Amino acid sequence: MHEGLGALRSLPGGTATFCHAARHYSELLAALPPRFGEVLLGLLDRLESSALFSEESCSFSQKDLLDNLALWLEKARQELDRKTAG
Repeated sequence: MHEGLGALRSLPGGTATFCHAARHYSELLAALPPRFGEVLLGLLDRLESSALFSEESCSFSQKDLLDNLALWLEKARQELDRKTAG
């Protein structure tokens, strides 16, 4: 997922593909508390919506959404590390 996000930053036309793939990381989402899935799905919904419009006509900044996805990934990694260490 991290690699897909990096690719999406350099090639924004792949938003639909990235979002579709991210929604199907069921093993990852199952390993995390339910709130992580809720947050991820919300971010993906907004990212898909932002891709339908130009930056000026959309209330969601694609750059901010990608930054938030990167933060989500970092928090998910920390949570998984915490679970395996405990």
